[in-house]
Amino acid sequence: MVVRDAARRALEEHARRDSPNEACGLVVIRDGVAEEYLPGINKAASPYRFELELPDPEVWFLDDEEGVELGIFHSHISSPPRPSRTDVENIGLWQGRPYLIYTLRTGELAAWRIQGSEIHPVVIEDRPA
Repeated sequence: MVVRDAARRALEEHARRDSPNEACGLVVIRDGVAEEYLPGINKAASPYRFELELPDPEVWFLDDEEGVELGIFHSHISSPPRPSRTDVENIGLWQGRPYLIYTLRTGELAAWRIQGSEIHPVVIEDRPA
C-alpha cells in the first residue's frame, strides 16, 4: 500500500491533537493508494482503546465506489504500531481490511490485515503528493 504524504501528515496531526487519548478515523484507499484521511472521534476518549464515531456518516458509502477500500486508523501513544490484544478482540467490521496504526513516541506508521486471530503485515510505501 502506498500512503500519500498529505494523508500521512493528516493522521499524524490528528494523533498529536488527540493525545493523550488514541485518535481514530478512516483512510480512503483507492487502487492501493491511501489518498485521504478522514478524522473521526474516539467516543471512548481513552489512551488504550478507541471507539470510532464519524461526524459525517455518508463517508461509509465511499466503500461502494469502484477501486475504493476504507481502512481503519488509530494511534498508539507509546506502544509499537502493532495490533494489541484489544485491537484483535475488537476487530469486528474491520476484519480483513487495512488496519493502520501510528505510534506517537516513534513516528512509525504500520499497516495490517487482521483475519480472526491471524495478523498479517501490509507493506507501506511512501509517495509524495
